[in-house]
Amino acid sequence: MAAENDPQNNHKLERRETKCSVSVSQEKNNASQPVIFNPDFFVERLRHEHPQTYADLVLSNITRLIDLPGDEFAQLTGESEPRVPSSSGFLRSLNFLKRKDKGVVFGAPLTEEGIAQIYQLIEYLSKNLQVEGLFRVPGHSLRQAALREMLNAGAEIDLETGDFHPNDAATLLKTYLGELPEPLLTHRHYHAHLKIGELTRFDDKGDKTNVPDKERQIEAFQLLFMLLPPANRSLLKLLLDLLYHTARNQHINKMSAKNLATMFAPHIIWPKNVMASDLQGNIEKLNNGIAFLIRHSQKLFKAPVYVKEYARLYFTGSKSLQSKDDSTLRSGTKDGPMAGVPTAPASPFMRSSEVSNTCTARSSETQNYTESALKELYQQVSNMPESAKKKKLIRQFEKQPLLTPPADSRTPFSRKHWRSRSLGGIIKRKVLGGQALTEKENSRAQGSLPTGSIDGQGTEKNWL
Repeated sequence: MAAENDPQNNHKLERRETKCSVSVSQEKNNASQPVIFNPDFFVERLRHEHPQTYADLVLSNITRLIDLPGDEFAQLTGESEPRVPSSSGFLRSLNFLKRKDKGVVFGAPLTEEGIAQIYQLIEYLSKNLQVEGLFRVPGHSLRQAALREMLNAGAEIDLETGDFHPNDAATLLKTYLGELPEPLLTHRHYHAHLKIGELTRFDDKGDKTNVPDKERQIEAFQLLFMLLPPANRSLLKLLLDLLYHTARNQHINKMSAKNLATMFAPHIIWPKNVMASDLQGNIEKLNNGIAFLIRHSQKLFKAPVYVKEYARLYFTGSKSLQSKDDSTLRSGTKDGPMAGVPTAPASPFMRSSEVSNTCTARSSETQNYTESALKELYQQVSNMPESAKKKKLIRQFEKQPLLTPPADSRTPFSRKHWRSRSLGGIIKRKVLGGQALTEKENSRAQGSLPTGSIDGQGTEKNWL
């Protein structure tokens, strides 16, 4: 009670806008006491404590899904400046005049402070999704100007008084996004978004069809969003949640995901200061991409299962923590995303007796699986078109003698200007870490292990 009456503690609680999704339960004599935690906890820990390993892991899986030439890959990683379509110049001058009244929100770089102000608009709009033509019908210019000035001043606004109309807030939200120094989805990611839109299914003969491969597209967007700056990712989730629920009420507001995408694509993915003619026929592809993000927004902000598995093994070396959604997603996955990651228990529960009975058999199984996965990985790299990226990857294999397949299976290449990073370290840990992982499991099997269960529902919090 004393802590509740402490004004300093109350002040700290008021400033905390998000709730910690990690709950730690102390061990008791009852071995069935569950341990509940955020399935993405280790992913976020990897992002903050080992950013290069995190980036290498995400990038390697993005390039597995989409083909990014060396220059576009360098733009995605930030090694070179983004090269995106530019305007002829006239529109650029008009936009410059429009953005002369910059403040802490409009026209300023994206910040948490700016997001907090704009969230007032998002929260208000989420309560008025029934308005017909929302985001299409413009608001009143004078009311927008007054609302803009208050937001720029950092004021807390009561939008429920009736002084403003939902169309005012909707138009101002689009204006805010359009005046960001760069698109919400960033210039660096522009080419990757175009490539994700080209992912289609293959027929029985292995030929490419025109049917979109939604599962691979969702996976690619999950990975790409993991590379966004934190502020961009936060605002993107708030925005897509709003548009998702707006589209779900299209029978009232007449705004489908396609209509909303047409309204918002120029503000969140088009390169800055361009006209439609500057996009060289990519407008439909960009609009369809935004419509896809709106329809599938509730799935896009979770880490793919194999990323969660890798991050968990990276910190714990234990396979006993397996969530229900992980086992569901992994079912039927024989190769591809899980290549290079040892198979984890199918059940979310792992008791000490089960560990004792299975750890010995998994000792050799894990090593064999890892070796075969690495051979498959090397073959995939060898089949890639000749490029600097391919040479860099093969170089990492050669630096580790135990990882390099026999000479007759290699593809000849020339060696020039190698720049190696930590990808070799990732591969090395997958192989050499297998033996250490087995030793850890053997030692743990000698004693009693607490039973762990994971809340694998992965339910995303709606911001509405």
